[in-house]
Amino acid sequence: MLLYVKKLLSVVALLTLSFISIAQQSDDLVKKFNILPLQQRAEVVDQILQKRVDTLLPQLMRRSNIDMWVLISREYNEDPVLETMLPGDWFGARRRTILVFTDLGKEQGVRAEAISTYDVSGVFKKAWDKTTEPNQMQALVKLIDRYQPNRIGINVSDTYGLADGLAASDKQLLQRHLPANLSQRLVSAEELAVSWLDTRIDEEVEMHRNLVGLTKAIIHEGFSTKVIRPRKTTIGDLVWWFRERVNGLGLDTWFQPAIRLQRKYKKMGVSQDPDEIIMPGDLLHVDFGIHYLRLNSDIQQHAYVLKAQEKTAPRYLKQALGEGNKLQDLLLKQFKPGRSGNEILSRAREQALLAGLRPMIYTHPIGYHGHGAGTTIGKWDSQHGVAGDGDRKIYPDAAYSIELNVTTFVKEWQKDVMIMLEENAFYNGDKVEYLVPRQNNLILINYK
Repeated sequence: MLLYVKKLLSVVALLTLSFISIAQQSDDLVKKFNILPLQQRAEVVDQILQKRVDTLLPQLMRRSNIDMWVLISREYNEDPVLETMLPGDWFGARRRTILVFTDLGKEQGVRAEAISTYDVSGVFKKAWDKTTEPNQMQALVKLIDRYQPNRIGINVSDTYGLADGLAASDKQLLQRHLPANLSQRLVSAEELAVSWLDTRIDEEVEMHRNLVGLTKAIIHEGFSTKVIRPRKTTIGDLVWWFRERVNGLGLDTWFQPAIRLQRKYKKMGVSQDPDEIIMPGDLLHVDFGIHYLRLNSDIQQHAYVLKAQEKTAPRYLKQALGEGNKLQDLLLKQFKPGRSGNEILSRAREQALLAGLRPMIYTHPIGYHGHGAGTTIGKWDSQHGVAGDGDRKIYPDAAYSIELNVTTFVKEWQKDVMIMLEENAFYNGDKVEYLVPRQNNLILINYK
């Protein structure tokens, strides 16, 4: 029994040292990337929302030909768009929350109002006094009738799930209360909802850049001997290290990190087996993203585990990565004003095939959601075009996750090797630029 207690205390001591080490590392990243305390995060979110409503929303409503935008959500069944408009200290809708945006013209801009039991925030003016009008929907009808908008946008969409947030029962409730002359003015706000989610203001671009930098810093830490001990560390160990590392910073991943492994063994393909032990000579891959200040990152990179006498990665793996970089270059050159996602996909694939590459392109918008609403450029199972969101034209001031892969035959391994890359970039209407420099070289993990 005494021996057992001693062993237990020894384990506790080791765990304590590990947690202290993680905390110290966390402090370094907190300072370098200015990770804010929770209260300050909420303040930043509110400031960004105010500026977006004041400066961006009027442009988007006029471009979408929407005079009034009505968003309705109930607690625990939130419209994805409405979630991006709530105060920074709200976790969701309360009871039934109704937000209304009315375009009053170029001089007055857009008025933001809330018909809600609770005061929503400084961005929204309270537009319902329950003591004088007990019925919430009647209060909404009176507000709409006062402004007499020609086109009333509601979030219904066959193409975009993120723009289809109006629940069927809430839509029916709205239609029951609206008189015929107003009900016939209801239109889909699909383009407005997508544009709101897809478009970034300057401050958000810099926030996103910082987030991508943090994401890559954690990848470099994970792909090092600080974390990986060749012949001991498993794929599963590394996956959960990424989760714990982000959690230790007071942040969240928006999906389970993925670690993939390729090696010379001919019968092995791309392995995600959590029990697979990482060995010298392995080509590693990570797919990893973080959620912070309502924005998301999504990055894929490769690392090579050096053998005992190696000082760099083999030439053939460097060349394989180079082919992935070449496909990135060919894709980014196709971003031109007025082109649809499907046109960009077709042109990029054509150029890649002419260059002798074996490409696969599945690039998506990124921002408030990891797989965001906007213009889709291919899917892994739709390499000849994506109906609906692939038909949409690209618009300026949007972020994209440049996600793709290229397969190359490696003679030395006598098998195909797949290079899977993903970088977050920003399209300003003229060109696409990476938020943080892309991966041009394999990350090297020293043999131990």
